[in-house]
Parts: sequence; structure tokens; C-alpha cells
Amino acid sequence: MQATRPAMPIIRELGRADYEPTFAAMRAFTDARTPDTVDELWIVEHPPVFTLGLGADRGHLLAGPGIPTHQIPVVQTDRGGEVTYHGPGQVVIYLLMDLRRNKPGGKLYARQFVAKIEQAVIDVLAAYNLDGERVAGAPGIYIAQGPLKGAKIAALGLKVRGNGCTYHGVSLNVAMDLAPFSWINPCGYSGLATVDMRTMGVEAPLADVQHALAQALVGHLANLDPVQPQEVVSK
Repeated sequence: MQATRPAMPIIRELGRADYEPTFAAMRAFTDARTPDTVDELWIVEHPPVFTLGLGADRGHLLAGPGIPTHQIPVVQTDRGGEVTYHGPGQVVIYLLMDLRRNKPGGKLYARQFVAKIEQAVIDVLAAYNLDGERVAGAPGIYIAQGPLKGAKIAALGLKVRGNGCTYHGVSLNVAMDLAPFSWINPCGYSGLATVDMRTMGVEAPLADVQHALAQALVGHLANLDPVQPQEVVSK
């Protein structure tokens, strides 16, 4: 008997929303979900905020003349990774998934999950004629060629609970004020250059990139080719 494919994830558009209530909502959703709960992807744009992973070193929040980090809130989270920045002009997509049933014929492992997320970002960048690549040991996506080779353009941070349910997700820099990245060691790397699509010569509406990345994620996570349009819900 052929296994039933899980229901396609619901894509929710949260608009611009503060980080802390969104973080609380992710945890509440995950606490309340059952084996029958449909997976969801939440698209959001945050006001300026620094977030810390579980093992983050606060020393990566830099201090000194010209570094007004005190103007931006700092939030401790339960995701993996170090410090990162979220702000206007950045695509953030949270993946509230159940990895136990998200792969036809079996569960999806965390390493596979990360690889699929990263590939979705690479594919979206390619659609805008930008080359992105992985860097071993440093989750996220980096510019693959040119004078800005090695600069980070997308970050990844996840929480995978023991029951296989996930939250947190991925961010892609589209058209941001990049200065706050210089006030931290992004993802714990001193001197790591951070760029956005605009810096790379691409002017794209944020909503277009949000939807492109959401659809790419759904396609990779559901092993669909080509990607089919999914339900989009405003929340």
C-alpha cells in the first residue's frame, strides 16, 4: 500500500511583526501541535533585533565608539547558532515542520532538512542571477564569486525538538541597512562580511523574494518538481 503524502505546508504571511511575540507564537504552535497538525511556513519581516542562539557568546555583541548596539534589542532564543541580526528589508521564513513525516516513505533527518533549506536559498539567488554556495562548517549561504566572494547573504538557525518538530528558520538579506551586522561578529565569525541582494546589484521587491523563497522551500521539502502554488494565509 502506498504511503499517504503529508498535507502540503500552509504558508502564512505575518507582515512586519516584533520578534519576541513571534518567537513565543512559534513555541506555542509547536507545543500544541499533534501528529495531524499541518506544517506551516511563516513569512515575516522584523523590526531591528539581535538574536542569540543557545550557545551564543555575548562577546560577539561588539562594543565601542560608533557601535550603538544598545539601540537594538537583544533576545535570547533556543535556536542553534550564535548572534545574528534581523531587520527591515530581510526575508525571514520560519519552518514549523514535523520531520518524522515530511519525507515520502519516512522521516527527514536534520542534516537533510538543513541541506534542503540551503538549496532553496541557492535556487532563489540563481533566479536573480546570483551565485550562492555553502561553506563547510558554517551554516548559511555565501556569495560564490566576484569581489564579494565569501560574504554571507543568508543565515540559518533551527530548533529541532526530540519529537522531530522544528521551528525558527532562515533569513535572506534583500535590501537592508547592513550597518548593524558590523556591530556584531555575525554567527560568531569576526570580520565576516555580510551583504544583501541590493549590494550585489539586484533590486527586487521584498514580497517577490519572500514568495519565491517560500515556494522554493515547499518544493524542496516536499520533493516536488516543479513547485506548485500553495495556500497563502495572512495572519
